[in-house]
Amino acid sequence: MDSMNAPTPSLADELNAAMAWWEMAGVTHDFADDATDWLAEAEPIAAAPKAVEAAEGARSGQDSAAPREPEKTVERVDLLGAEPPATLKAFRTFWLEAPGLDAIGPRGRIAPRGPAKPELMVLVTDPEEADRDSLLSGPHGRLLANILAAMGVSPDQTYFASALPRHTPMADTATIASSGMDAVTLHHVGLVSPQKLLVFGRSVLPLLRHDVSKPPEDLREINQNSQKVSVMVSEGFESLLAMPRLKAKFWRRWIEWTAELR
Repeated sequence: MDSMNAPTPSLADELNAAMAWWEMAGVTHDFADDATDWLAEAEPIAAAPKAVEAAEGARSGQDSAAPREPEKTVERVDLLGAEPPATLKAFRTFWLEAPGLDAIGPRGRIAPRGPAKPELMVLVTDPEEADRDSLLSGPHGRLLANILAAMGVSPDQTYFASALPRHTPMADTATIASSGMDAVTLHHVGLVSPQKLLVFGRSVLPLLRHDVSKPPEDLREINQNSQKVSVMVSEGFESLLAMPRLKAKFWRRWIEWTAELR
């Protein structure tokens, strides 16, 4: 059937499709009843009297506020060096052996995997805690495998990568990006040259040089050496596992995104 003449699905059809999709992904229960506005601004907390006095004193020119700590300065390093890896095979070696990619050193890093020029590149912040020999081999990887199956995307045509070489809880990705790791991430994407880039976790965004003061949805594509890669940014796997409603949001955005790219 010509897609231009295809009937627009009803809201009920879309909801049924979303439920069926997440059932295929292995998620069948929602244990929350009340909707939550996760993006709502927090209500202001009443200031203590001393804090009010300090603020008023500062406005009147009195030096009643505590001195501010100096901002951290980050030394930027050219981690790629004079001869950056020119192939994915060379990049894998660089990823596993280059001494400056993290503070610990090469031991215990997890390599990316997948073919060059794939249909889809999946990028996460860091490997799972349980990863040893293969990236995304734990619960996040199992959820991702179900997601790809439900979307009809072959794992053989998917490139799996992390922006950091090892599991790094609570990583300060803005500082890490400023130190030069953003150049490594973008070089990696350029070598992979995927048709589409699916990002799981907003903490990846500084490593893609996205202005974090802007909504993640504003990152629609990466332009690199005259190459354009379409991008979709999703919540991380921890959030998707913990909040079933986010899965329906992901499904709807995936449908809209892929429709735009046809």
